[in-house]
Amino acid sequence: MELKITEDQFSVGVYQKRGVTIVRGEGARVWDEAGREYIDCVAGVGVANVGHCNPAVVAAIQEQAARLITCSELFYNDVRARCLERLKRITPEGIDRFFLCNSGTEAVEGAIKFARMATGRKRVVAAMRGFHGKTLGSLSATWEKKYRDPFAPLVPEFAHAPYNNIEEFQKAIDGETAAVILEPIQGEGGVRPGSAEFFRAVRKACDDRGALFIVDEIQSGFGRTGRMFACEHFGVLPDILTMAKGIAGGIPMGAIGINRRVGELEKLSHTSTFGGNPVACAAAAAAIDFMLDQDLPRQAAESGDYLMQQLRAIGSPRIREIRGLGLMIGIELKEKAGAFAQAMLREGVLVLLAGTTVLRLLPPLVITRQQIDTVVSALARVLAAAPGTTAE
Repeated sequence: MELKITEDQFSVGVYQKRGVTIVRGEGARVWDEAGREYIDCVAGVGVANVGHCNPAVVAAIQEQAARLITCSELFYNDVRARCLERLKRITPEGIDRFFLCNSGTEAVEGAIKFARMATGRKRVVAAMRGFHGKTLGSLSATWEKKYRDPFAPLVPEFAHAPYNNIEEFQKAIDGETAAVILEPIQGEGGVRPGSAEFFRAVRKACDDRGALFIVDEIQSGFGRTGRMFACEHFGVLPDILTMAKGIAGGIPMGAIGINRRVGELEKLSHTSTFGGNPVACAAAAAAIDFMLDQDLPRQAAESGDYLMQQLRAIGSPRIREIRGLGLMIGIELKEKAGAFAQAMLREGVLVLLAGTTVLRLLPPLVITRQQIDTVVSALARVLAAAPGTTAE
């Protein structure tokens, strides 16, 4: 209780916290201060892809922290070079140069700057219901008005068109467009997968009009959807790829990947004090090696298929739709989802929301079948409860 009081007393209070204090994690499980165990389908909001306290990542962090904690990109560094090589190994064809930063929203900020610099244009087209971060540039690409309106005016020259609507995007992309930015699966927007036809049409429109295509893989990347990056499901190659969340096993880190269409960037046009930090790079290299060694994309595909089959078998009249790819899953209900998320917490399962009516599951990719069965059983009990018994 003292920890909660301290946070409430000294935090600025912008987070909507749930009434539990998490103090330890391992794999797909976390424990609170009282020692109660939970199955974690939040995973730091899709961060702990390789599992909480992954031993390989922990060892890499410990070894690097004892050797060198900080090294600016004013100098070369051995572990940073290793991290960059790993990123080149796993990213889509053509993405072969990288800028390292500290978060997803920073990756989007840099991607927008790179696109404007490369094309000499200013206009950026994004999708309705899309989410790309909350700093001013990335917030300008984000759709949700409750995030945007308190901070208006935002960065100008941003437009939004309906997701998965080929005709509207073809109209929105013109000769003044610097870039289009899209999530392969809209995470915060309700776990809504894009279609291959839509992504291919946007890719062609960008090519025809000289715009760059930014694919935001911050939530969908690093094996979560059953491929290392979700755009691989569509056979579409981005010009700029934004990455974060699962990149470094839980250590804060982001990255921007670019192809040769972006061209050479001006020296010192974009920099970061902490970007390319050796400890973060060591964690990322270890996490990527683990993903490859354990074939985590395949595990995510198989576990995701099993989880969605089990969820559909619940057959609750409260469920409108179950959708997603791999272990990025949305359960859209016919009523508000907040009370059900709280009820799942009481059942020992942590889940996310994605809008008003959607429960979102982003478990570590190492989650076991037994743990999946426990999650599904808990949800079945919660959905079967009489109306009002799940009240917040």
